[in-house]
Amino acid sequence: MLTIATTLEEAAAAPGELRAGGTDVQERRRSGIASGPLVDISRLPGLNTIAWGDDGAATVGALVSIDAVARDERVRAGYPGLAQAAGGLATPQIRLMGTMGGALLQRIRCWYFRHPAFDCFKKGGEGCPARAGHNPNGVLFDLGPCAYPHPSTLGMALLAYEAQVEVNGRELRPAAALFGDGADPTRDHTLAPGELLTRIVLPPPIRGERAAYARAIGRAEAEWPLVEAIALLVVEDGQIRRARVVVGGVANIPLRLPAVEAALAGRPAAPETLAAAAERAADGATPLPETGYKARLLPATVLEVLERAV
Repeated sequence: MLTIATTLEEAAAAPGELRAGGTDVQERRRSGIASGPLVDISRLPGLNTIAWGDDGAATVGALVSIDAVARDERVRAGYPGLAQAAGGLATPQIRLMGTMGGALLQRIRCWYFRHPAFDCFKKGGEGCPARAGHNPNGVLFDLGPCAYPHPSTLGMALLAYEAQVEVNGRELRPAAALFGDGADPTRDHTLAPGELLTRIVLPPPIRGERAAYARAIGRAEAEWPLVEAIALLVVEDGQIRRARVVVGGVANIPLRLPAVEAALAGRPAAPETLAAAAERAADGATPLPETGYKARLLPATVLEVLERAV
């Protein structure tokens, strides 16, 4: 059964899984791990535009395509890290079809979750087969029972910008609250049934901000990063005045790195500063049996984005 919702109230009340661009939900239905009624929300009014405030702040509708954000000149100027992350994920075809809301709320990409023969916490089971199985793409920071990284590159970017998300057209929540702390292995996000992510609300752009995004990928699985990182820096008179560093592919939530940020803020924007800060990227890591390599790959990726930003 397919319900085409034309209002937020209809979308919230209709039974079934929400579909906008469909790049995730249709793949899961084809592979046999999702079924049942669908609620098409692609026609909801007012959610497919980027609005700008008098202070230059952007509000991005949940139905805006990833490609539109990557290409928008005002986004590229005011939020360069977000534009780079949007332009660097997945493939051109997926960026054209995928929506900003869908990219934030997509299901985990674990190959055990995505295989109909395996059960796991996120499919109503009682375990995580990735934890004891083949797990080279698993977490580096083991924060909870689910041992596979959160898939949202854009979630990582929103944490870096300290953005908010609008729910059901009225309530604002910090983007970090959308992903929780990773302790609940049954959830990919914290939205409750009947709650819809409607907009992304960004703070005003920061004057003089420099940004960079990078991902390390395997050639056979180029769409999904082994490790990814975003850095937002403000450099004045050769000093790093402000630093935000967030990473993905290493935990079951997007992960901000306060130790790296503290090693940058107030220090010279010199190669030795960047190198010393990047070395803190894997502090506290608790790798799985096959993810120890990420403890080396993560600092290298963080160093790359810091050098690009400077």
